[in-house]
Amino acid sequence: MKILVTGGAGYIGGTVTQLLLDRGHTVVVYDNLCHSRASMVPAGATLIEGDVADSKRLDEVFAGASFAGVMHFAALIEAGESMKKPELYFRNNTMATLSLLEAMLRNNLRRLVFSSTAAVYGEPVSTPIAEDAALIPTNAYGESKLLVEQMLSWIYRVHGLRYASLRYFNVAGAIPGRGEAHEPESHLIPLILDVALGRRQSIKVFGQDYPTADGTCIRDYIHVQDLAEAHLLAFQALEERDRMIYNLGNGQGFTVRQVVESARRVTGHSIPVEEMPPRPGDPAVLIASSAKIEGELGWKPNYTQIDDIVRSAWQWHQQRYQD
Repeated sequence: MKILVTGGAGYIGGTVTQLLLDRGHTVVVYDNLCHSRASMVPAGATLIEGDVADSKRLDEVFAGASFAGVMHFAALIEAGESMKKPELYFRNNTMATLSLLEAMLRNNLRRLVFSSTAAVYGEPVSTPIAEDAALIPTNAYGESKLLVEQMLSWIYRVHGLRYASLRYFNVAGAIPGRGEAHEPESHLIPLILDVALGRRQSIKVFGQDYPTADGTCIRDYIHVQDLAEAHLLAFQALEERDRMIYNLGNGQGFTVRQVVESARRVTGHSIPVEEMPPRPGDPAVLIASSAKIEGELGWKPNYTQIDDIVRSAWQWHQQRYQD
């Protein structure tokens, strides 16, 4: 199949692109490279530079291309930033995605896998979180993704656009030759590993008084390889299913301090911690129930231990600065 991957120069989009190529698919990456580089696009994929908000450019890409569908990763992803500049997130995540959906409809494309987020749930009433939990985001990032899910629901009902919305929890780890390298970096594990490599003095831990065992936030870390496999399963399932919403996580959570301790074990390095005030909009606990996708599509994560996830990231992180 020929598939368009928006944001395919990024961490998750690039990993999915690599798996698609490995499985024999043809991939066109559409990316504006605002937080990535052309060199990050997997070899074998075709890169087209462009913005998802650019309707004319999208029409040019879709015209006569015979795509089987779209996997949509292009978005701003920093929850903290979204509470300072919410307008950026509604423009780049919500409005730009509407432009993509309109272009898909104009060009008779009817299959989409959408990169959503666990942030649509906000502060959960209970954990693990199931897909039918209340959707009450506590930050503008989560709201920007929830608005897209609401648009998708209506566009499916009115126009028949098939879609899978995949709600991620914290994604981490690496596959051979490809790992997490955001520009700028904001995610916990690569920041910790930068400290182990001497590239940072310490790791900032935001909030020490959450209602958890050690006072720091709990997150459900999913390995990027497991996440990518779920995308391929969902895209394939859209041949028979019209609409899917799934959580993706490993089913257990780890506190920020537990992740720091894991990195200390894996790297053998002392990692100083700098305690900071909590960030606005950060829920205390996010742990996914992936029972629905396991039951319907047979997906199950292979990486469930935090040390294994961190170890794969550490192997790539060291190689990253040698190349």
